Amino acid sequence: MQLEVHRLSKVYKENRGLLATGFNVDQGELIAVVGHNGAGKSTLLKMLGGWLVPDGGEVRVDGIDIKNRRALVRKIGFVPETPNLFDFFSVEYNLALFARLFKIPFSRIEETLKEFNLLPFRHNKVQVLSKGLKQRVSIGRSLLADPPLLLFDEPTSGLDFEMTKEIYHLLKKIHALGKTILFTSHRPEEIKTLATRIMVLHQGTLIFDGLPTEYFDSHIHQNLYS
Repeated sequence: MQLEVHRLSKVYKENRGLLATGFNVDQGELIAVVGHNGAGKSTLLKMLGGWLVPDGGEVRVDGIDIKNRRALVRKIGFVPETPNLFDFFSVEYNLALFARLFKIPFSRIEETLKEFNLLPFRHNKVQVLSKGLKQRVSIGRSLLADPPLLLFDEPTSGLDFEMTKEIYHLLKKIHALGKTILFTSHRPEEIKTLATRIMVLHQGTLIFDGLPTEYFDSHIHQNLYS
C-alpha cells in the first residue's frame, strides 16, 4: 500500500473541514476527489501534502509518517489551486530555490525547463506569466524531487480550453510514468477524462469510493450536479 490514511480529521471553528476520513491508495492510481465547495477536498490534499496539520489521525506514504517533513518532500509533490510561486523572481530562480532548499541536483532544473517547455520563459519573472504558464511551472517544481505521489488541487481552475487540454496531457504523461495522482475537481468531463477511481466527500465525510462507471451511474453524481 503506497498511501495509508487512517481517521484523518481537521475541523474548523464553523464545524467544517474533514471528519475521521480513512482510505488506502495503491501505486499508480489516478484518483479524483470530488464534492461540493466546503466538502473538505482541499483540506484533505493540504494535510496529505503537509500544508495543514491534522487535528487527528495518521497518514503514511510508503510506510513513512507524513510528520517526517524532510522525507515528505521526496515522497509527495503538491500543486495548489493558486500557484505559490515567488512572483518577482524568474522561472529558473523559482526552481533553483526549491532545488537548493531540498538538495536536489541543479541538473534537474534544466531537465524540468525542457520537459515542460519553459526554456523560452526561464528568465521571465513569474508575475508576467499567464495562469497556464504559472501552473506549468508549479507542476514542474513539484516534480523536481521525483516524488512517487502527486497532489493537484483543482489543476485546471481558471484555465481556457487549450490550456486545460495541455494540463490533461501533462497529468496523463505523469501518470504513465508510474506516478500516483490525487486531484480535486468539480468538472465532470475532467473526472471522466482522467480518473481511474473516484472519492466523494460530503460535509467532511467520505460517502463514495469506487470506479468511475459506478460513480456516474449513481445517485450521488446526479445529486452533486443537479
